[in-house]
Amino acid sequence: MNKGVIEMNLLELNNVSHVYGDVVKSKGLDNISLTTQKGEFVAIMGPSGSGKSTLLNIISGILPATSGSVFVAGRNTANLNDEEAALFRRNTLGFVFQDFNLVETLTVRENIMLPLMFKNEEVKSMHEKSEKVAESLGISHILNKRTQEISGGQAQRTAIARAIVHQPELLLADEPTGNLDSVNSEEVMKIFENLNRNYGMSTFLVTHDVETATYSQRVIFIKDGKIYNEIRKGKDLIEYRENILNVLSVIRGV
Repeated sequence: MNKGVIEMNLLELNNVSHVYGDVVKSKGLDNISLTTQKGEFVAIMGPSGSGKSTLLNIISGILPATSGSVFVAGRNTANLNDEEAALFRRNTLGFVFQDFNLVETLTVRENIMLPLMFKNEEVKSMHEKSEKVAESLGISHILNKRTQEISGGQAQRTAIARAIVHQPELLLADEPTGNLDSVNSEEVMKIFENLNRNYGMSTFLVTHDVETATYSQRVIFIKDGKIYNEIRKGKDLIEYRENILNVLSVIRGV
């Protein structure tokens, strides 16, 4: 990762649509085109059912686009077979989920090391990398604990550590503060902000929460599977927050 540098388009979607259903068809996404640059922190917002999670799943390659093209780190994900797609996700992407998705039978350390295990790294290297990322996220003291023994905030820090330990090119987060209280939500979002600002971690985050979205550099709003609006952060954080609220109010018809 190049510290604080925006160099190129990391993510490029061209006229992407996704249709659900064989008999009764409905469009999850409708002709979406967007780009994000390397080192950028982008939030996606919109009403429930607007296509936010569908978009994230298509970017990750979990869900195929019905039409259009998706390029991540210069690769057209539609051209990858199942084995190539799995390898691409392991090496290029990091995932953070609302419900943490930690393996309960493993320790915090072992959960963090999972992406490295899939890459068949040496044990010494895995321990060194897991300890380094744990220290940076303030969870070194819980490395040997089981996931049932840690708090929600610690669980999400563990999930973030697992998502970045292999130094992915793009970090994808789906409602990462959805199961956290306001204090832990703020702490987790400061981690995302630090990763982006100080380490150039490219981040694409889906959220319904205005406060979470204010940590991003840009918010893209989706309604009925289409891009509805887009705003960028200026120097005034209060104004950015108000602009987000105003767009959401219009989308919701408030």
